[in-house]
Amino acid sequence: MSDVTTAEFNEEGKYLRKVRSFVLREGRLTKGQAQAMEQHWPAMGLDYTPEAIDLVEIFGREADTVLEIGFGMGASLVEMAKAAPELNFIGIEVHKPGVGSCLSVAAEAGVTNLRVYHHDALEVLENSIAEASLARVQLFFPDPWHKKRHHKRRIVQAPFAELIRSKLKVGGVFHLATDWENYSEHMLEVLQSAPGYKNQSATGDVVERPEHRPLTKFEARGHRLGHGVWDLMFERV
Repeated sequence: MSDVTTAEFNEEGKYLRKVRSFVLREGRLTKGQAQAMEQHWPAMGLDYTPEAIDLVEIFGREADTVLEIGFGMGASLVEMAKAAPELNFIGIEVHKPGVGSCLSVAAEAGVTNLRVYHHDALEVLENSIAEASLARVQLFFPDPWHKKRHHKRRIVQAPFAELIRSKLKVGGVFHLATDWENYSEHMLEVLQSAPGYKNQSATGDVVERPEHRPLTKFEARGHRLGHGVWDLMFERV
């Protein structure tokens, strides 16, 4: 089995950290999540294949596609897909209860423009997504690995930035968000140095939260406590 990156959550479904392991985290599914996997995976689930997928075939139409890495429990991804029916959305998540929850919420919302993977994001990106096929890639609140000695474990590094760029169309955007200022500085440094990107920030650093990224309840609570959130948007040129 290949080495995959898995995620851990607290009881509220808040993303805590990623852990390297050799298996996908099955987690304990609630009855509703298990039911959603059974009922809605055939319509919305994407099984991993090492060949590039055909987006037109999968969504039954030509449309810009947004891919989100690590959607947690899926609430904000479903909200985005519902708010933008003209776009296709793909979510990747390794935590099975999160996938079940996302499918359940999507079905309830009547969303038809969303497909999900229960797989390691890097493997999906490397093998299943065609070059220059995406309009936007989203990475929201990844594990900050805030201890200095763990910084090398952060997903945002030069090779990762290059991988994302190769999957974006020219004009496509890599949108990142973090609630750790130190990680936002690290992200900025990596992306500013990466070839083929242009920062969409007028000030050369971060941008205001764009309307398409919903405010999560954790973020709203953070705002009330005076915690910051930093959004970065880099365009493929």
